[in-house]
Amino acid sequence: MKICNLVAPAKINLYLEVLGERVDHYHELIMVLQSIELSDYIKIYFNGTRDFNLYCNNSLVPLNETNIAYRAAQLIVKKFPKFFDSYGGVDIIINKCIPVAAGLAGGSTDGAAVLLALNLLWKLKLNKTELEKLSENLGSDVPFCITGGTAIATGRGETLNPIENLDNLWVVLAKYQNFSISTPWAYQNYKKRFGEYYWKIDSNNRNNNFKSLVNAISHKNDKRIGELLHNDLEKVVLPKHLVINKLKSFISKTGGLGTMMSGSGPTIFTLCESYEKAQDIKNVITQELQDSNLELFISKLSNNGIKIMEN
Repeated sequence: MKICNLVAPAKINLYLEVLGERVDHYHELIMVLQSIELSDYIKIYFNGTRDFNLYCNNSLVPLNETNIAYRAAQLIVKKFPKFFDSYGGVDIIINKCIPVAAGLAGGSTDGAAVLLALNLLWKLKLNKTELEKLSENLGSDVPFCITGGTAIATGRGETLNPIENLDNLWVVLAKYQNFSISTPWAYQNYKKRFGEYYWKIDSNNRNNNFKSLVNAISHKNDKRIGELLHNDLEKVVLPKHLVINKLKSFISKTGGLGTMMSGSGPTIFTLCESYEKAQDIKNVITQELQDSNLELFISKLSNNGIKIMEN
């Protein structure tokens, strides 16, 4: 194999609860993560040199060591130098369809794709568990992006427990093109406001909504799933950024099953029981807000993580 083509899906959070701060200064989380069909498309192939070249169709994407895809390639080189000596560098071409800095793991899924591709191209023979463990070095969302589907995520988000897949629902996503939120900012401000309550609430009481959501997912209770969407980071992001608060408020009245911010934002999504309902809601948002800066997407929930395409 000399060329690897991959589909790298985005993710949304159906649940995000901040439990406290860890000794490594990350936050201890409990989440439900969900893949969606909205994806980046990535081509990786040998370039006959010892360089790693990164290309992207979106000018907002950095083409240096701040890009997780680039860091993934460097991580493989560091861990497997003899294979690098044998096979050399690659070109990485990203067709970016997932909006940038949106809380949808767009960078993380690209990094996951690079790990899978180099595992195949360099014939490393790492299994999925080994790839997930390696990917923890790149970011908390990357292990989930490798496997995808529907999963409970704990720790920093890297410890995964797959649960009943949700592939029967659709989602409308809304993101202002010129608006982004720093994930470190969101967590730092959450700590400032709520840090005194970390670890002080009995977990059995605190996680009742989480348990109810997991139960609703297992029973495919779509209405209840929508009602139980939860994201602690909304408590600091929405009061600070009123434009996102207003967007969520408006979308929540358009008839979806439930509306929430994904991750640290600023993407707002609403779940729908059908494509037709999603299209109706998208049309309402378009007609009522009439904002050319607002990107809207319709996507289906997905069972898949990174997929290899036939060349």
